[in-house]
Formats: sequence, structure tokens, C-alpha cells
Amino acid sequence: MSRTTTAIHNETFFPHPVQKVWRAITDPDAIAKWLMPNDFKPEIGHRFTFRTDPIPPDFDGVTHCEVIELDEPNVLAYTFRGGPGLDTVMRFRLQATERGGVAGTLLIGEHSGFDLTNPAQLEGFRQMAGGWGGHMVVALGEVLDQLA
Repeated sequence: MSRTTTAIHNETFFPHPVQKVWRAITDPDAIAKWLMPNDFKPEIGHRFTFRTDPIPPDFDGVTHCEVIELDEPNVLAYTFRGGPGLDTVMRFRLQATERGGVAGTLLIGEHSGFDLTNPAQLEGFRQMAGGWGGHMVVALGEVLDQLA
């Protein structure tokens, strides 16, 4: 049986400069405020974890990651592995842009590699897609507003 994969894609404009958005997605303290507690370092090959509440029986609350692409302040990508066979990649691209006369950053997020033939991954895909379309983007915006 072939594996059917798909991705979550989100594009959000933030009225903040690229360097500030970069900081919000690469500083472990900032990431903890909008995503999850972590031990992230912006270094190629760095292995780190995200930690959240376990969801029995298949997810212990730990997501194992590794930085696989880093081009400051343009691109960040890392693996995102955990739960029942979840083996995905999270990639962020940042573009300086303007909307309605306001300078800012277009943050393009893509979380790829979900196996939608796996019921647990399908549910994870649905939950994460809702987060990227809602509370995570809002939380990231709040963190950006608080960063100096």
C-alpha cells in the first residue's frame, strides 16, 4: 500500500520586521509561549524536544525534532516526530512585505508528511491544522507584540 501524505499550509502577515519574527520562532523562551516548552537551538543538526500533556495511549507528550535547514532570517525547518508513527517536517519561510501600507513579515508555515491513511495521524493533522489556522497564530502574534 502506498503512503498518502499531505501538508498543513498557513500564510500569516505580521506587522513586525523579519528579524523580530525570526526571533519569535527561534528563541526557546518565545517558542514556549506560543507553541510548547522546548530545548531548541538554532543550529543545523541540533536535536531537541517539544513537551506537552500526554494523550494516552499513543502519545507520551514528547515530540522529537532536529533542525534540518537554517538560513537566518529566511528559512527554518526541523523534523517533528512523535506519537503513532508521526514523522513530519515543519518549515517556516519569512518574507519582508507590506500590506495596506504597513511594513511587516509574511510567515509561511508548512507542516508536511502526515500519513492520512493512519487514523491517529489524521486526527493529529486535523488538530494541528486547526491550531495553525487559529490559536497558534494568535499566540505567536501576542508574543511578537511583547518582544522588545
